[in-house]
Amino acid sequence: MTGRIHRFDALDNFRDYGDYATAAGRRIAPGQLFRAGHQARASEADLDRLGALGLTTVVDLRRPSERRDQPSKRPAGFAATVIESDHDDGGEAPHITFLKTADLTPDSGRRFMTDTYRRLAFEPSHLDLFTRYFRALADTEGPVLIHCAAGKDRTGLLAALTHHLVGVHRDDMVEDYLLTNTAVDLARRAPGIARQLEAMTGRPASHDAVVAFLGVEPVYLETALAAIAARHGSIDAYLEQALGVGAAARDRIGARLSA
Repeated sequence: MTGRIHRFDALDNFRDYGDYATAAGRRIAPGQLFRAGHQARASEADLDRLGALGLTTVVDLRRPSERRDQPSKRPAGFAATVIESDHDDGGEAPHITFLKTADLTPDSGRRFMTDTYRRLAFEPSHLDLFTRYFRALADTEGPVLIHCAAGKDRTGLLAALTHHLVGVHRDDMVEDYLLTNTAVDLARRAPGIARQLEAMTGRPASHDAVVAFLGVEPVYLETALAAIAARHGSIDAYLEQALGVGAAARDRIGARLSA
């Protein structure tokens, strides 16, 4: 699994989420599906590596305010189609508000994350972006990059929905989701992040609280998928009813991504 992780100077959580077997006896081609955190701090070497991937579509799942605060850097000759949303509640991102105002404990971090995942699939901006992403997968060729700020939650759910759509086994889906914890090296980085949070908020954050908030756990993804099934009856029904991914689009995506 760690072979999926692409190491960059200043671009976190960059991974290939293709190259999995599917229930149809196919395999998703490697080098077609990438996921990551934001690219605002990318070095020149990082941008050269991004350019070499030949991306044709980039899906930025962040809010407009996040994009303004951390604008994406692009490689020379960048010509990919960028999919982003203009939906904005006019305020700061909820995770920033949480970090500034809540007691940073493992329990509070997990409560915030599970509450977030319960709503994630139904927010208007995500319905818009997810719909346009799957349309791009069905109708265009070439490598795709999906990302948000940290590349773990909004990105993690969209990658999981993609895996479900093409028939990746649930165990592989969850394992790919959990790879964030290895890709961002939480154990090593947590002390430094805790110091940054204390400087920002004036309140201490324990190691376990940082890991609970900045990492991922199976229950987060399962909460989102259970909420989808509860509202729509199944993940397949959500994909078709909420995102417009019918049988024809599903077939085109499966064929397009097959190795």
